[in-house]
Order: sequence, then structure tokens, then C-alpha cells
Amino acid sequence: LAGRPPLISWSQALALVLVAVIMTFLAWHTWQTVQVRGERLEPHQAVNRLVLARACALSGALIGAGYVGYAVSWLGDESQYAERWVLRAVVAAAGAAGTTLASLALEHACRADGGAPRP
Repeated sequence: LAGRPPLISWSQALALVLVAVIMTFLAWHTWQTVQVRGERLEPHQAVNRLVLARACALSGALIGAGYVGYAVSWLGDESQYAERWVLRAVVAAAGAAGTTLASLALEHACRADGGAPRP
């Protein structure tokens, strides 16, 4: 709206990568707890992790799409800064995609067996 494109800093891109790493660790830890050790999560823990995973998966997908669109808008531009913005946008989009994938893995790890079989 201001007539110039917003700028992407490395801190924005690396923050998304950090969130992806955190979500990956949480998904791995949950999977280890439930699948490998056979322990059950407390109900409130499972719900909290499931809600976090769903929110991060949706926001990661939306944010990633925004950064991909931003990177595509700079393709073919002759500006001296175009390569810099494309690289930062691609790193941010990769972090957002990693966040989405790790969140989906966490969501899968939180699935319950359902208890007794249905009739």
C-alpha cells in the first residue's frame, strides 16, 4: 500500500526455522513417549499438543504461501536487492514448510488408539 515492498530480515526467516526445529523436537519427543515407550499422555497434554500442532500447521502453510508469493514477485526484477529478498523469502518459506510438516507429525503422534473397538 505504501508503494514499496516490505523488507524481509534474516531474523524473520530464522525465527520460522527455529519454530520448525522446536516443533520437530516436540513431535519426536511425543512419538517416543507414546509409540516407543508405550506411555500415555495426560489428556490435557495431548489436547494442548494437538491444538498447538493444528494451529502451527495452518499458520505455517499460510505464511509459507505468502513468502513463496513474495519470492516469485521478485523473480526477473533487475534490482540489485532482488536476489537478497528472494533468498530470504525462500529460507522463510522453507522454515514455514518445515513448521507445517513437523506440526502434522506432532498431530499424528497425538492420535489416541480410541480405546475399546466399536461394535
